[in-house]
Amino acid sequence: MPATDLLVLAATPGGIMSAIAAAEDGLSVAIIERSQHIGGLPANGLGATDIATRGATRGLFTRFTERVLAHYRSHYGPDSKQVADASAGYHFEPSVAEQVFTELLAEHPAITVYCGYQFDADPARVEMQGRRPRTITITELATGAEHSFSAQVFIDASYEGDLAAACGAPFRLGREGYDDLHEDMAGPLYQSWRHPYQRVGTGGDHRVQAYNYRLCLTSDPANRVTVTKPSAYNPAEYESLIGDLAKQSWTGITGPELHLEGIGRLTNMVVLPNSKTDANNQHLAFISTDLPEENQDWPTANWAWRDNFAQRLRSYICGLLYFAQNDERLPEDFRAACAQWGFAADEYQDNDHFPRQVYVREGRRIEGDHLFTAHDAKPIAEGLRPPVHSDSITASHYALDSHACRKREAGKPHLEGFLSTPCAAYTVPYGVMLPKAVEGLLTPVPASATHIGFSTLRMEPCWMALGEAAGVAAALSVHGGAAPRSIPVERIQARLLERGAVLVYIKDCDPADPRTPAIQRAALAGLIPDWEARLDEPAEAEQVRCWSAAAGRPAPAHAGRSRGEVLAKLFAT
Repeated sequence: MPATDLLVLAATPGGIMSAIAAAEDGLSVAIIERSQHIGGLPANGLGATDIATRGATRGLFTRFTERVLAHYRSHYGPDSKQVADASAGYHFEPSVAEQVFTELLAEHPAITVYCGYQFDADPARVEMQGRRPRTITITELATGAEHSFSAQVFIDASYEGDLAAACGAPFRLGREGYDDLHEDMAGPLYQSWRHPYQRVGTGGDHRVQAYNYRLCLTSDPANRVTVTKPSAYNPAEYESLIGDLAKQSWTGITGPELHLEGIGRLTNMVVLPNSKTDANNQHLAFISTDLPEENQDWPTANWAWRDNFAQRLRSYICGLLYFAQNDERLPEDFRAACAQWGFAADEYQDNDHFPRQVYVREGRRIEGDHLFTAHDAKPIAEGLRPPVHSDSITASHYALDSHACRKREAGKPHLEGFLSTPCAAYTVPYGVMLPKAVEGLLTPVPASATHIGFSTLRMEPCWMALGEAAGVAAALSVHGGAAPRSIPVERIQARLLERGAVLVYIKDCDPADPRTPAIQRAALAGLIPDWEARLDEPAEAEQVRCWSAAAGRPAPAHAGRSRGEVLAKLFAT
């Protein structure tokens, strides 16, 4: 029965960063991964990093992007097209993401990764001591043998929240209604893409947003694999495309800058290095790679059901591409344009060049000490920040964004549940990963949020930052003998700042500036309500008195000193 300080379920980016942070703070770590490959979605086609404000999330996430950029520079030269297409390390090929994650883990001998081991979300698979998990039982898929793993702290970094559920943590599924918390865009709605929406009900429901695969496609003939007809091919599933092409039907207003000809009508294409793309669902199309409704049971289903759906989704997507390239009822020029694209031959070579992992956009949302909602991500007034949480463990920023929850309906402007609305760089409280009713467990990936709140938290940079914070908290827990919930958040924040994390986004604060940790503490105390700290401006007497009172320290002499100098003195550790 292997014993370790920390056990992490799932080698997702959030799980990997949890393990690295914990190992760097002295813990032994075991990662349990069901597949034979690590890296989650970035290693499975999500090569265009989903982040609206670069710099809002740093720490280990920045270490990852820097390694990605270094890879392309060393292999192709600093002035190469590959480096340009890598977009400062934010865009990458799936195989490169997996390689970088592998290298990062290999630098820490205290981390052991167990690939091909399955955990089933069954309370019988967890041995609890009071409210704390102590041992879990997993299955080695290659042999069917069962193994027990014990740990002092557990982290559920799975997209589904399987471990937390098995431990008895409460969780949310589906969508809250507008009546519940008055969140913008909560409840069933129809939105012409990026235009005003029509709410069609104020109550919640059980529906889950659609999943797909993020495809790695290429038009390079030397590296292109032709899409073949799947064995379960049913052209009737795709015939609506014929009418959409004839009528030029879209779910929003299009323009020539969007490059929606050919394959762009079916997938949203973002350029990756080496003539590849991250091909996601095309939000402006009525039919694309998402498959709404059929994934409804995934969050709580067993792995046999999930595997069946994964195969169904793969067949559906391959069928859609095959239909677009070959069905003679479609215009010849459209088919020819689509036929220029195929799977990248040098990706997923053990899986017929198709991604190995379903894009699970939302599974269980584990109820924690803080429920993250749309209100946490929306500015409190025009031009201002969202609420600044003093217990923040990361800043982040992406739109409130959900994919469809229902299939196409005649006469509707879009698939129901598809939404996107802007927010601003926000702070994420520690409580989102402290599950209710359970101790000794952290949930940085299946975090505590409403459907709308989760729609922005669910991006990999945020998950990496939450994972890093979970690893830091786990180390403090083991070393101090206290449950993660009992650790003063200031200790977690102090360590995160030492590691280069951003807890509050400030536009004019250079991460390399030695004053930055103190400025972050001042911002957490509410002393920098604007987006800029203006560190080099002269400090004013009244302002210094207010800062001093908030810091609980005597006001320093400020004559001739800048705002940055005074704040650094008041909020130095």
